[in-house]
Amino acid sequence: MKMTTLGGIVAGSVAWASIAAAEDTVTAVHAFPETLIYTQSFLDFVNKVNERGEGVVQIEVRGGPEAIGMFQQPDAVRDGIVDMVYTPGSFYAGALPEKDALVASNLTAIETRANGGIELIDQIHQEKMGVKYLGWFDSGVCYNLWTRNEPTFDADGNLEVEGLKLRGNAVYNAFFTEYLGAQVIDLPTTDVYSALERGVVDATGWTQIGLIDLKWNEFLNYRIAPCFFSTDLGVIVNLDKWESLSDESRAILQEVAIEHERESVEKLRAKRDADFAALAEQGMIEVSLEGEAKANYLAAAREKTWERMKGLMAEHPMGTANYDTLIGLFYDPEADS
Repeated sequence: MKMTTLGGIVAGSVAWASIAAAEDTVTAVHAFPETLIYTQSFLDFVNKVNERGEGVVQIEVRGGPEAIGMFQQPDAVRDGIVDMVYTPGSFYAGALPEKDALVASNLTAIETRANGGIELIDQIHQEKMGVKYLGWFDSGVCYNLWTRNEPTFDADGNLEVEGLKLRGNAVYNAFFTEYLGAQVIDLPTTDVYSALERGVVDATGWTQIGLIDLKWNEFLNYRIAPCFFSTDLGVIVNLDKWESLSDESRAILQEVAIEHERESVEKLRAKRDADFAALAEQGMIEVSLEGEAKANYLAAAREKTWERMKGLMAEHPMGTANYDTLIGLFYDPEADS
């Protein structure tokens, strides 16, 4: 009888050990500080996965840029140092210039998931970087130019940038330098507050939300319309890690990612409206280009980005084969009318 009981305990222990071992763990980092609205969106996704995936798959967040530098994170995922990262595609544009299709897009993840755009982007990520493109989060939010001083316009209504100390980065430098003719000062997001405080820069491009979270509104007083571009924030997963997960784990991660793509569009647009109202109450003034100047401004933002994408794609082994297809899947001319 004692042997039977002991045998039952051992068998039960083995069974429980087997169940525990079956739970997949995915390590993750995020590009921006935890306080930023975009990071909060990613952490919301993590919570959804961990709730639905209890006993099957869990995401273990190891931090943000303090854990791994924001520009080193994509390589860290590719090399298997960490399994997952939430980051702008622009942070690994050298390896995957096709990300500019998302930057210049006037659609959201909802439409591009339905029309096959995200599936193609995923295939390109797997072939070029050895990573799985899990989802395009927080789409449907565009960028504005924000300035300390009141912007000026020439006789034709075009924005004048001479003398503007404009912060740039890889997302919009083609537009800023080639069309606007600006001399930009490249700075990572984490350095912009101190640069504004010290007067190193007095203008920057940034998305329609997050300015208050970053406290840049302490220095910036004008928002220039129209907005341009789209956020290109996404989640990538080391491909070997992805393929090692159980079918159930992969299904949960993908299902929740697709749900979050849709939900984040609605949530962040509501956040944009709330931010705009709060900024207006604090004295933020919107100034807008009009007529032909406005149309040229928007066209240049899009076309200069496409030019950059095509030129960089031509330097890669896959060439420009997907160029026209990507534009067709991520840009709808009728959406601008």
